[in-house]
Amino acid sequence: MATISPNEIIVTLTSNPVATGVCATAVLGIVWTIHDFREWIAFGTGGSSPTWSGYFRMTKLRIRQALSNNDLLDASVLQQTGPSYLPSASLTPRSGPRPHIIPRILPQRQRPEPIPPATLSRLHSLIPSLASAHPDLFELSPSKTEGKTTDGLYGRADVDTLNPVAREVAILDREIAHVHPTENSLHVWLSERDARAVVEGGWGARFPPLERVPPGWVFVYAPRDEGEMDIVESIVKAAVRWVTGVKV
Repeated sequence: MATISPNEIIVTLTSNPVATGVCATAVLGIVWTIHDFREWIAFGTGGSSPTWSGYFRMTKLRIRQALSNNDLLDASVLQQTGPSYLPSASLTPRSGPRPHIIPRILPQRQRPEPIPPATLSRLHSLIPSLASAHPDLFELSPSKTEGKTTDGLYGRADVDTLNPVAREVAILDREIAHVHPTENSLHVWLSERDARAVVEGGWGARFPPLERVPPGWVFVYAPRDEGEMDIVESIVKAAVRWVTGVKV
C-alpha cells in the first residue's frame, strides 16, 4: 500500500484553502481548549472533578446555559415576598460596573480585582471567626459545593431553629456560605427575597439554574474596600439567619 509523505500532506494542504482553514481552526480549537482547561483548574472547579472528564461535563452545562438565554442578572424570577434578614438601610446600590465574570458555568467566578490587605484579611477571617465565636450554632467544614477546596460555614444539624429547608436540600447540606480563595468572591444561601435584593443592588448574581440548587444560593462579588466588606458581612449574616434562624 502506498504511503503519503509529510511533504505531500503539506503540499495538499497549502494548495487547498478549505483544508488549510479546517486544519487551522482545529489547531486553534485545541490550543484554546487546553488554555481554558488550565485556567478552569487554576480558578477552582466548583466541585467538579479536576479532570478532562469534569471539564467536558462543565462544558456541556456551559453550552446549555449559553443557549438558554438565561440572564443571571435578572432578579425578576426571584420572589419579592417572604422573609428578609438584610438590613435594608445598609444595602445601598453597589457603585461602578459589575466585575467581569469568567465565562464558565462551573465554577462561578469573577476576574480578580484589587482589594486592600486589611479588607482581604477581614474577608477570609469572616467564616472561621463566626464558626469560632458560635460553636453551638456552626460547623466549619470543607465545602462540599466547592469540592472541599475551601472551608464552608454550616449550620449544625442539632440546632432547634434550623430552617427545615436546610435539612431537605441535600446538595447544600446546611451550608451557609463560603469564600473563594482565588478571587475573593463568595457563595451564600439567602432567603429568595434577600437574594433578589442582592442581585438588584448589583452585589451579586444568581447561580446558574442547575437541578436541586435553591434560588436563594447566590454569587456575591468580592468586596473592594472596607465599606463593601461591611455589606458582604451583612449578607453573610443574613444567610446565617435564613439557615439557622438565629441572628448573630
